[in-house]
Amino acid sequence: MKHSIVHTDTAPKAIGPYSQAIHFGDMIFCSGQIPLDPASMQIVGTDISAQTTQVLKNLSEVLKAAGSDLSKVVKTTVFLKNFNDFQTMNGIYETHFADNKPARSTVEVARLPRDVLVEIECIAHK
Repeated sequence: MKHSIVHTDTAPKAIGPYSQAIHFGDMIFCSGQIPLDPASMQIVGTDISAQTTQVLKNLSEVLKAAGSDLSKVVKTTVFLKNFNDFQTMNGIYETHFADNKPARSTVEVARLPRDVLVEIECIAHK
């Protein structure tokens, strides 16, 4: 079985040597998304609410390009710059995963690309 690269212009382009996602069999492996506007490649928002909303929008667009959506996500990993932002991030996250509650890990990290506050990656099925 061969994998294929998923790419869409409706989500930020990769800012390094990686793909937005990889489609393999019935699974989609999405790279971490940060709160970049896909058109300008500039950071959206200065607080955890705005940044989490943009990250989930970007993930949704990548999944859509792969023929999937947030309702088919089976695992996420959330990277937070400050774990004090967990409750706010979690409230926004919950609105996007109301009917589907994927397995999740959440970790605090020392630094994220472009010094953003949150990054989220996921695995979904088609």
